[in-house]
Amino acid sequence: MAAGSVADLLAALDRAAGEAAGLQVRLLVMPELFLSGYNIGPQALRDRAEPVDGPAFLAAAAIAHRRQVALLYGYPELDADGRFYNSAILIDRDGQRLANFRKLHLFGEMERAVFAPGEDPAVLAEIDGTKLAILICYDVEFPELVRGVALAGADLVVVPTALMYPYDFVPRVLVHARAYENQVFLAYANRCGTEGDLHYTGQSCILGPDGSELARAGEGEEVIVATLDAGLLAKSRALNTYLADRRPAHYTALTEPRA
Repeated sequence: MAAGSVADLLAALDRAAGEAAGLQVRLLVMPELFLSGYNIGPQALRDRAEPVDGPAFLAAAAIAHRRQVALLYGYPELDADGRFYNSAILIDRDGQRLANFRKLHLFGEMERAVFAPGEDPAVLAEIDGTKLAILICYDVEFPELVRGVALAGADLVVVPTALMYPYDFVPRVLVHARAYENQVFLAYANRCGTEGDLHYTGQSCILGPDGSELARAGEGEEVIVATLDAGLLAKSRALNTYLADRRPAHYTALTEPRA
């Protein structure tokens, strides 16, 4: 959706959480920089930035508790030292913060002009027994990062994103490969419509560890739902043993300086 006031965006989050609750959804994933807008200009992003426990978080936590739906959404974070980050926060259905992740790989001049890159490892958390890793948009396009969270035990990779044309190859092809090669479920929650001079691709999707599409949106705004079947995960990992068959000593040798 297009950026509005923070109050408008929180109202949209509440409506989406209400719809998700009616569908018995346990985790609702919203796009990158959902609580600010993405292409709104550097100063507007700074003006809307908040600490991790700021007023917008408190309002979102109340929504999660009232609707009894865990929430993951993107927002511009201001830290105690005055640095800005492109972040995503995970709140459980009781309104407790489980994780906060700062985007590691910044995309384009706008992001680099406003945000510092995250320095902490990708965040793993747990919702109802499912171990999930949080990445943001461009992060999922780095195969070594997704492989790293899979090796760390993630069963699900959640990706709030703001992907625009002409990069529609990513939701059509690339994320399928990431799910399949790492044997994980993957939820890709993209912005849609236009914002300034950007036309977002939409095409949010939920993928199985076998690369199958469990749910897919069109270019417009909609809530898509999928059940993450532990049986499918076990079956797929038994058939495709990439993680067990790795020989990492041979990969690191490729990047070590030669004598």
